[in-house]
Amino acid sequence: MATLIEITDAADPRLADYRDLRDVELRKHLEAEHGLFLAEGAKVVRRSLEAGFTPRSFLMAARWLDGLDDVLSRSDAPCYVVSEALAEEVTGFHVHRGALASLERRPLPSVDSVLTSARSVLVLEDIVDHTNVGAIFRSGAALGFDAVLLAPRCADPLYRRSVKVAMGAVFAVPWTRLPDWYDALPLLSAAGFTTVALTLAPDAVPIEEAVAGLDRVALVMGSEGHGLSPHWEQTADRRAIIPMREGIDSLNVAAATAVACYVTARR
Repeated sequence: MATLIEITDAADPRLADYRDLRDVELRKHLEAEHGLFLAEGAKVVRRSLEAGFTPRSFLMAARWLDGLDDVLSRSDAPCYVVSEALAEEVTGFHVHRGALASLERRPLPSVDSVLTSARSVLVLEDIVDHTNVGAIFRSGAALGFDAVLLAPRCADPLYRRSVKVAMGAVFAVPWTRLPDWYDALPLLSAAGFTTVALTLAPDAVPIEEAVAGLDRVALVMGSEGHGLSPHWEQTADRRAIIPMREGIDSLNVAAATAVACYVTARR
């Protein structure tokens, strides 16, 4: 059973894991240094523990204790009980979902282990917005994708905002980072996947046509600003486009991924 510890001082060093959550650069440094990530909201906290992650601690207002009693009863980690005003002072925002947990990160698995038995994979190149990454994971999980691979410069799926937007889907879908950006797509092709790049390239065909009849497929999505790099665009096996109304050439990458996942899942 988690030990309940009431804290009334925002400067208490035991709250260090939860401090200044709106400062993205500070949080990146702190979380990497200490090997932790945060889950926000009762559902996401519960899903993180169900996925087997080890909690370092919990932080919540007293009114959320009963709702997470089943989670707290299975953990020996301390639970810091604070007022909602103190939680806002420490974190830098109103924690309206009442509960936070700090959890231990795991070593990233190998690409080969993530791809074992996978038929549908998402491959993300340089998507830097944490909200987009979380939304992409949520769409991939909902539509039956088996894994996600990230280029080295992609945003962190375990950053608090990504986890929150994904509603814990980052715990359900196997993922890892690609160690070799340059040859990533040819290596996927050699492993038996047909790589399909979402792009406005002149030879792009409608997504329904590009994925029709494929067994193992890897959908390749590019960054928010410029889309895919020329190298990844050209080394993909196929190039695909989502047909849309004249005068509109693209969708937000998270929305485009949702559409492409839906079509691909029904190939």
